[in-house]
Amino acid sequence: MILLLQGIRIIDFSWYLPGPFATQRLVDLGAEVIKVEPPNGDPARQMSAIFHAYNRGKKSVVLDLKQPAGKEAALRLISNSDVLVESFRPGVMVQLGLGYEQVRKTNPDIVYCSITGYGQTGPMSDLASHDLNYMSLSGVLSQFKNDKGRPVHPALTLADLIGGIAASEAIVAALFRRERSGEGAYLDISLTGAIATLMAHYRNHPEGIPFLSDRIVNYAIYETADDRYVSLAALEEKFWTRFCKHAGREDWLHAYFSPTTEENPVYEEVKRWFRSRRLQDWEVWGSEVDCCLTPVLEPEEVWRHPQVKHDLATIGLSSADAHIPELGEHTEALLNQSETVKEQKCENKVNPAGSEGAC
Repeated sequence: MILLLQGIRIIDFSWYLPGPFATQRLVDLGAEVIKVEPPNGDPARQMSAIFHAYNRGKKSVVLDLKQPAGKEAALRLISNSDVLVESFRPGVMVQLGLGYEQVRKTNPDIVYCSITGYGQTGPMSDLASHDLNYMSLSGVLSQFKNDKGRPVHPALTLADLIGGIAASEAIVAALFRRERSGEGAYLDISLTGAIATLMAHYRNHPEGIPFLSDRIVNYAIYETADDRYVSLAALEEKFWTRFCKHAGREDWLHAYFSPTTEENPVYEEVKRWFRSRRLQDWEVWGSEVDCCLTPVLEPEEVWRHPQVKHDLATIGLSSADAHIPELGEHTEALLNQSETVKEQKCENKVNPAGSEGAC
């Protein structure tokens, strides 16, 4: 995998999940990410699984941004960087003296990305919130319901992750524009707005696309003999035909697109048929028949699956086994480096007036 962002330096002031996930994606593309942490560290360090997942291959610098020395050190790092990412509430970075307009004086072509729940200026922008709130407000949570119509709380923090993807996408786009125009950019990423884009086709279909919502026999989840599950997605008739013929049940062919109800005898028979074998057997069978049948894997199984391993290698998960930075591990080295760069710039600076410059 070509490290497409090699040579790009990112200063990351974000904590917890959305911002670190966004910058982790950029690390995987080859960028250098300097994680700026407060003296007590990113609170996510107390949630080791999350911290380890989204801070691989980064460098950690500890700065107290509320102190003049911390702010000055941050500006030195920013002056030699391409991208700044932050996820504080709107206005916090301005109060710290590190807002976009303030930073532009130090680095005019910086790509500055702010990630918040509701954006910088929306009617709810000042309110506290978390992933469950964004999923609720976007309408996404309404699509996860049990058989009684009650919303089900997903274990996956979808809004945080989708927002991180949206942020990394916007950063890469801004860097591309900068290559052409030389101009930096300010990116206002709303986690609610990012995940709400998933709902575009629901505007006129409040319950989604009916035949993709566990309502038809050929596109559903089935239980196996060992209390596991498989997903059958034989949406096109040719795959349903292949499924039925290899199952030795051509009498099921007519049931294509029939409902997943107890009144449908074919649905009940298909359920019993899947209950006749274990998950591993169905995984082999699905690979041989090629009818859009796959196992529902648990998290610990995902990383061992040959297709997933292949895909992650293909997309360039370059930091999968990378070092997890200790708190402040790179502070001294990076601040000394930025001071050296500043001195070099001052030595090369030409001041026609002959007076001392900003250096």
